[in-house]
Amino acid sequence: MTDLPDTNLTMLTLVKPEGELEVSLELRPMPTPKSHEVLVKILATPINPSDLGLLFGGADMATARASTRDGLPVITADIPPAGMRAMGGRIGEALAIGNEGCGTVVAAGDSPEAQALLGKTVALIGGEIYAEYRCLPAQMCMVLPDGTDPKDGASCFVNPLTSLAFTETMKNEGHSAIVHTAAASNLGQMLVKICAKDGIPLVNIVRSDAQVDILKGIGATHIVNSSADDFIDRLTAAIVATGATIGFDAIGGGKLAGQILSAMEVAAVKRMTTYSRYGSDTFKQVYIYGALDLGPTILNRSFGLTWSLSGFLLTPFLQKAGMETNLRLRKRVVDELTTTFKSHYSHEISLTDALSLDVAHAYNAKRTGEKYLIRP
Repeated sequence: MTDLPDTNLTMLTLVKPEGELEVSLELRPMPTPKSHEVLVKILATPINPSDLGLLFGGADMATARASTRDGLPVITADIPPAGMRAMGGRIGEALAIGNEGCGTVVAAGDSPEAQALLGKTVALIGGEIYAEYRCLPAQMCMVLPDGTDPKDGASCFVNPLTSLAFTETMKNEGHSAIVHTAAASNLGQMLVKICAKDGIPLVNIVRSDAQVDILKGIGATHIVNSSADDFIDRLTAAIVATGATIGFDAIGGGKLAGQILSAMEVAAVKRMTTYSRYGSDTFKQVYIYGALDLGPTILNRSFGLTWSLSGFLLTPFLQKAGMETNLRLRKRVVDELTTTFKSHYSHEISLTDALSLDVAHAYNAKRTGEKYLIRP
């Protein structure tokens, strides 16, 4: 298509050698699609926790200050020594941000796959999406039905496919029920709906009575409040009731992953008919997939020797799962886009709004029930 601007407003994050983080907007040259690529005009893109990890990294946001460059906003913050060590590999390299989004294909390369997408509304993944336009391979796009609201298409990949990946992993590894933390999140609510529809018992861990009410409102059965005095007893009872032996933890730091393994062990020991000094022979697995708590993961090893704690990322899962599984999961997302996989946003902002200091502090707080959508 013609009449495209010459420049593409893009958000960048830069770690400077002197221990500063700089997040800015820059007018970059408009990209031209290669044969297998498409150019998408971005209509909506969410701010996910995984985006915040790249956006602000290990910076101390209490030191953040605002300025401008060429009339565009800039946020600068100090990075403590530990943050600099963690981000050593990206010092001096300005990185574009944004994992996923939704938009319209406005130009395409000459391959049949690219040409077939011209004019289509698509969901896209592949990074660098906090921008007005994104050029990327056609295979990184998922065609959405005509008339799809960009708000519904913006979060098609990360949360929907991650929640489906949890149930796929559960089945593939021989488990029959799941424990999930930070369960009142958009992703958590999707998982509640998937498990209800697929008949999978699910234990939901939240941190407040308000979040308990959110999940009750969408039909969740087993909900445990980690801030309650009797949390461990209630968690154990829910795991006994469901038989859950696999967990997915968005918190990362602190005691929660270990507490889940311990409760699984208590439930498993209850089923044993003979004593073993090595604990139960029931295999217990917890995957950490988030970092809402950046502190150390603390394990009080009271769960025998038949267990595993490891990390979980969506992209390696999809690569290992293969094309047939990928296509099946994508189809389910499209089919249930406005039901199971509908995301809810509390705020809609522009690219320039996103670098307003007050707005940045608000979305970086990662409050449950507050999800920000960028409309470039």
